[in-house]
Amino acid sequence: SHRYIYMHSSTKVFLAPRELSSCIVGDCFAQPPPMDVDEEKMLANYVPVFVMLPLEAITAENKVGDAEGLRAQLRRLREAGVDGIMADVWWGIVEGAGPGRYEWRAYRELFRLAQEEGLKLQVIMSFHACGGNVGDAVNIPIPAWVRDVGEADPDVYYTSPGGARNQEYLTIGVDDRPLFHGRTAIQLYADFMESFRENMADLLECGLIVDIEVGLGPAGELRYPSYPESQGWAFPGIGQFQCYDKYLEEDFRAAATDAGHPEWELPDDAGEYNDAPDDTRFFTADGAGATYLTEKGRFFLTWYSSKLIDHGDRILDEANRVFLGCTVKLAAKVSGIHWWYRHPSHAAELTAGYYNVDGRDGYRPIARMLARHDGAVLNFTCAEMRNSEQAEEAMSAPEELVQQVLSAGWREGTEVACENALPRYDRRAYNQMLKNARPNGVDLGGVPARRVAAVTYLRLTDELLAGSKYRAFKTFVRKMHADQDYCADPAQYHRPLKPLERSRPAVPMDRLLDATTPEAPYPFDPETDMSVGGDLAGLIDRVFDKIEWILG
Repeated sequence: SHRYIYMHSSTKVFLAPRELSSCIVGDCFAQPPPMDVDEEKMLANYVPVFVMLPLEAITAENKVGDAEGLRAQLRRLREAGVDGIMADVWWGIVEGAGPGRYEWRAYRELFRLAQEEGLKLQVIMSFHACGGNVGDAVNIPIPAWVRDVGEADPDVYYTSPGGARNQEYLTIGVDDRPLFHGRTAIQLYADFMESFRENMADLLECGLIVDIEVGLGPAGELRYPSYPESQGWAFPGIGQFQCYDKYLEEDFRAAATDAGHPEWELPDDAGEYNDAPDDTRFFTADGAGATYLTEKGRFFLTWYSSKLIDHGDRILDEANRVFLGCTVKLAAKVSGIHWWYRHPSHAAELTAGYYNVDGRDGYRPIARMLARHDGAVLNFTCAEMRNSEQAEEAMSAPEELVQQVLSAGWREGTEVACENALPRYDRRAYNQMLKNARPNGVDLGGVPARRVAAVTYLRLTDELLAGSKYRAFKTFVRKMHADQDYCADPAQYHRPLKPLERSRPAVPMDRLLDATTPEAPYPFDPETDMSVGGDLAGLIDRVFDKIEWILG
């Protein structure tokens, strides 16, 4: 029943009236609770919490930025009950000296630091550049020797309709082109991962590294770089298609010719970065003339989105081969593009490569692809957002988007995880993340039918670890753990890690696209049953902050 919440004392877990939720500060409660709950069953509802490290944890010079300062921060995370941290492993830093010249010493130092503080690791194979996206505070380009190839052949980069090159990530069009000192792009990524396994073998074997998220595009996400701030995009612009390099253009022309339409060209009516859908002919909702609804438009969008899925599938297959037998889970991140979700065209999703419109599910094919790689985890963003927080003109619906994507993963039999898209320290955001992590609440009978594999919080800062923000965060972690103490063994909360098994045979694209048939998402409760507190708790936080400020 949602009339009750779960509360914690020093020794037991209890059910207590929901009215007390707004009075909670930390792990205290206002009156004795009436009902005892079996702690073992509560542990089955445990969701591990990881925290992303600062982007500059490893500097561009390949050194740990501030080892002692970071150690102090990690210690505070461990005191809060956090399970582990997530760290970007930057291609541009590790292989920066030249082709095949990998330098891992700084990362080994960083990982040992986490190990010494009792934290597990999610690592990201970051094959993209840092800089030019929302929240990018540092500049870490892809390796200089790769950029040298781009100087001679700028078509190795994603390209906008106007010819602007995006140097954040190599275009899918060069996945099979041996342009990089005799290697293809996919071989570059595979060789990097092989070197990582060789140099981190002991840390993999001891169980320190539990997840390997494989970067598949800009910001490490499986998408096209359709909304780059570095090229002038601003929210809530629809973005632009990014397939105008000569390699992808050649691929499209061949596909169109095979389909009997050699006259078809890439779209020229999809607008500019900061347009609204109805500013364009391609996405307009005014009448039946929208290009995206025509035979040509549907063909293009199927090709564009399928190229993305195939790209992710092939790199994950390489990752599975490289890490075969390691006791880890593979993962891939899908971007939470929530703006224009309520527009019939879903324009911003389409330009990013997610062909998700009324009558067509753009996310289940991705989940089906991930499932073949020994159940690779689908990691989704914007878990903290509510519809009511978004500008009306953006026609945004993050709540429905999260519900759709997580349901797609569960329906296709792969695990899902989630994270916040933007830094948030408030209880309202924490409650939304708790709701999405266990959308139907705690199951007193044992393992809930739907529960995310993990939650990753963006991002570790001094602000997070100070005053009332730290107190609220500790409560958030506690509630993610279903009011249980930190548990070091995932098997106890029914997520046992096992040696990675070989990917199943490749699934034909038409079989993947069968999953575009829409099905209703699973129902989500309107609010979490494990609240970190409401408005009154927020008011108390502000009072404590004021007192601490007065006392210095």
